[in-house]
Amino acid sequence: MKRKLTSLVLCMAMMVTLLTGCKVQKSENTGETSSKTEDTTTTEEMKGKGDATIDILIYAQDHEKAVYQDLIKQFSDTHSDVIKKVNFEVTTQDEYATKMTAAMIADDLPDIFYVGPESVRSYVDNGYVQSLDALVDQTAVSNLWPTIVNAYKYDGSTIGQGSLYCLPKDLSCFAFAYNKDLFDEAGLDYPDPENPYTYDEFVEVCKALTKDKDGDGELDQWGVANANAFGFTPYVYGNGATFLNDDYTKVVIADSPQFKEAFQYYTDLTVKYQVTPSVEQDTALGGYQRWLDGQVGFYACGTWDVAAFMDNATFPYNWDLCGWPVGPSGNGKSTAWTASVGFAISSKTKYPELCAELIQALSTDEEGQKALSGETTGKALQIPNIMDYAQTTYKEKIADGTIPYAKNVDVIFGYIEGNDKYQGLFTETTYTYNSEWWDLFLEGMPNVLSGQISVDDYCAEVQPKMQEALDNAIELQNSAKK
Repeated sequence: MKRKLTSLVLCMAMMVTLLTGCKVQKSENTGETSSKTEDTTTTEEMKGKGDATIDILIYAQDHEKAVYQDLIKQFSDTHSDVIKKVNFEVTTQDEYATKMTAAMIADDLPDIFYVGPESVRSYVDNGYVQSLDALVDQTAVSNLWPTIVNAYKYDGSTIGQGSLYCLPKDLSCFAFAYNKDLFDEAGLDYPDPENPYTYDEFVEVCKALTKDKDGDGELDQWGVANANAFGFTPYVYGNGATFLNDDYTKVVIADSPQFKEAFQYYTDLTVKYQVTPSVEQDTALGGYQRWLDGQVGFYACGTWDVAAFMDNATFPYNWDLCGWPVGPSGNGKSTAWTASVGFAISSKTKYPELCAELIQALSTDEEGQKALSGETTGKALQIPNIMDYAQTTYKEKIADGTIPYAKNVDVIFGYIEGNDKYQGLFTETTYTYNSEWWDLFLEGMPNVLSGQISVDDYCAEVQPKMQEALDNAIELQNSAKK
């Protein structure tokens, strides 16, 4: 019974992985992910002549699935003497949490599956995953971005220390994308990637991009489309604010002038300036679709979105990357949240060495990274995990046109590497045992953005509820460690 209860708790913890992992289904201002309810899971069987059967479960968009399927097929073919069958199951983010929870309750996990940094503690404490220390090439691991390696280390108490439990699928971030065609129509200069907008500058540009193009008295083009689940935190962090205190034990939003300043600005974009679709408009058609339809000037661009945005059939507009606006009370740096999801191996797999070899082919192998980052496939799905390749050959291949990418790729590297203009941060849910406290905040945001409650009143109202949820998460963590 205790194990089943833990599994249900893990389901809630998994939800934050779905929001801050490598892919987010962008949706309306409610902060919800994809609204699909039908099961869209697909399974590809790859057969050999050996005895081993490997079950893999991940979530992916179609263009990603195709590349991963090819890489796994190559691995299966070269190991056909030991592999009998690989079941490669791909689902959506929404469905993934349900499938993983059912697998945990049934005590029948796949051999290989995704775990985000937010869920490492839960999976390790409950014995679902095994350490990779003795299974993977540590020299290869040392050449990965340190941020993502540390995100998957855990010593039973602290994230970033101890044994390694996942190999990263990627290190991702949300930069800002802008539609150059709309800037040209408005006679505006393009954003300077070396000098991100201030809050005030950003509002003025968004005003110039917001229009009633057909003269019917209703706005049909906006400066920016935001989505709460992933588009709010850059405004908060870029104003020097946080949701929690330094040791992640207290919710501080109601007592933080910097937080409320950022929240008010974010709200004003909708209510006061009307440069972003209203909650009602966003419910009718989400910001992501409005971006694809050429109706908004700025929208978030994840590293995994680039291939889609470079596809003229998907996005027939000229575009590039720029930084999120910088708040007046921050450190002067444009700030985006960075994120990751990792390949974990079940603690009960019969084939740990074979599984470890496979996830290395997907995470640390240079040929695999060339395929996933676009050098050999032409589809830029991610920034390479291999640091020295990313910083040299990868950038060269973008410059010479081999890899289709936005011109201002250094914006992405600014968030990943950090410099005097940019910084990237893992969200605070990375360091808490589950994300219920964050989910509670998201639930009521539409009421603020529609003017039903003020920023001050909402922060005062929701903070005690968030604190209770955070206290419960801390208690769960302490119980699991015991």
